[in-house]
Formats: sequence, C-alpha cells, structure tokens
Amino acid sequence: MNGPRDRAWLLASLPHQGAMNLLEAVVSWDEARIEARATNHRDTANPLRRGAMLPAAAGIEYGAQAAAAHGALVGSAGAGMIASVRGVRFHVDRLDDAGDVLDVHAEQLGGGAGGVLYRFDVASGGRLLVEGRVTVAFSR
Repeated sequence: MNGPRDRAWLLASLPHQGAMNLLEAVVSWDEARIEARATNHRDTANPLRRGAMLPAAAGIEYGAQAAAAHGALVGSAGAGMIASVRGVRFHVDRLDDAGDVLDVHAEQLGGGAGGVLYRFDVASGGRLLVEGRVTVAFSR
C-alpha cells in the first residue's frame, strides 16, 4: 500500500473544486484500490444536499471521486467523466445521519485507453451504505 494524500493534494489533482471536492483525504492506495475518507456529509452546505438531507444517491459521487483520485495516483489516461453507473444498491435512504466519517473505497476492475470500470462502496462505522460500479470514460 502507498501512503496517504491530504485535501490539498485532492484539490490539486482532481477537477472537482471547492465544496464539490467531496473527499477529505486518501487513506491508502495501491495499483488496484483506493481507500478514502470524507467528513462533509453532515455539512448543511454540502452541494449535493436536497433540502434537509443528503440522499444516499450522493454516495455515487463519493465513489466516483475516489475512482478519479485513484486514476490520478496511478497515472490513468487523463481527465474523465462518468459514462455509466450500474448495480447500485442503497442500504440507507440518506448519508447525513451516518457516523462522523464516511469510508469510501474503489477498486479498479478493468479498463483501457477509453475508460476504466470501478467497483465502489461507501460505509460508516463498518456499516455499508451504498455500493455499485462506475465506468469512467476518458476524453480524447
């Protein structure tokens, strides 16, 4: 496993800026996986909030940003965007009432010059909240 990266690294390495950069830190990573954490899911200024709550669907963006951070760490083909989301399972209705920290994991399942497929999950305190797969397509 490789060492952590802080919020400053995330802001410098991902296209997501300001409050839309959802991850707090990369905890660990290797060529296939990344473990990150987020602490802004309870913040009333979270840009993905809908009214008084942060819906579980926001977990997809947390997972996709972990995948983007992994791509930046392993030197993927450059900037990408979400091309598809599949097999998503919501184990809760909302994220803002989860514990103090969201644990966000992504694992690269395959890919090539055109894009990469990741499996992701979002958990808190050992409780699985959201899981699924996201395909990131690279712009040429």
